[in-house]
Formats: sequence, structure tokens, C-alpha cells
Amino acid sequence: MTTASGPPTVPVPGRQTDVIDAPHLARVTFGDPGLERQILELFLRQVPIMLDRIGCAPATMAVAAAHTLKGSARGIGLWRLARSAESFEQAVANADEDRIKGALSELTAAGLEASAAISVHLDRSFADRTRSR
Repeated sequence: MTTASGPPTVPVPGRQTDVIDAPHLARVTFGDPGLERQILELFLRQVPIMLDRIGCAPATMAVAAAHTLKGSARGIGLWRLARSAESFEQAVANADEDRIKGALSELTAAGLEASAAISVHLDRSFADRTRSR
């Protein structure tokens, strides 16, 4: 979705409290549980790598990593993580050191939250599949 003032914004699902937007994830994986699992497992491996790059790299590389993480998070319905990555990008663009520190803390927390939610989601889907056999 694009706003009148510029770049695309992340949809904020109404009243959704889940970390993962399951309906969105199901749409992008065409309802295929195997594909969903593969994508989530890849993302789970990507999060700590990208957070490390963001926290340790020079600003231009950190912004590139945050941008990558933002796109990946949007792709699978991790809206809080995507918003946090976008906030970090904006803080770096504005060269606001205090805001950068706060945005990095928020991004790290959102990344950890997303990783935990993905792990739980994968465990549940595995348990559901083994029960249905």
C-alpha cells in the first residue's frame, strides 16, 4: 500500500495481537504447509544474522540489512518487525543517534519476538501434522 506522502507503509491489521499474520502467511504460501515451513525456517535463520549485521555494521550496511529484514518480514506477515526495521531505517536517515539507539533496541526486541513466535508456530504445525497421521 502506498501513502499519498510517499513510500509504501506496512498494513496494521485491525485488532490482531498475533505476532505472525497467519492469514497473510497462508496467502503467500498458497496454503501449502510445506512451503510455509520452509519459508519460516529460512526466516528463522535469517533473523539473527541480519540483527547482528544491523547492530555491528557501518550505517549504510546496517540500513541495507534493515531494509532486507523489513521486506522479508512484510512478505510473511511479521508487521511489528517490519515497522521496527522501517523505524531504524528512518532514524539512520535522520542521523539521530538517540533515535537510532531506541530503534535498534525495538528492532532487536521485535526480531526476538518474531523468532520465538515462528518457533512456536513451527512446533504447533509439526504437532498438528503428527496427530493427524
